[in-house]
Amino acid sequence: MGITIVDNWQLVSVIGEDKDLIGVVLYADVLDDSTCRFTKGDYVCTSQITRVDLDRNIVETHSGSIYQPMGVGINSYVRIEDFELLREGYTPQEINLLKNIPDNYFH
Repeated sequence: MGITIVDNWQLVSVIGEDKDLIGVVLYADVLDDSTCRFTKGDYVCTSQITRVDLDRNIVETHSGSIYQPMGVGINSYVRIEDFELLREGYTPQEINLLKNIPDNYFH
């Protein structure tokens, strides 16, 4: 099994309508990928995380993928109704910024 090496990573909590935790995914930039699914510079938004071992720099997902996060990551969140934006490549910070723009800001 191959490993995808990532940086600029975030453990993203996906929050439901009642502010309950639905799951956690990894969002990151790809540095190297021995599985040949990604190229350097791609972003990745994983399936739900099943195991995190930051002492060994390993993140495993529900689909069986293994990621090696490099450097220091952060924790963030998105609401479930915004999860598709995350999958499309928007960062959690961009999503939350967009959600806080007043409706009348754009003409």
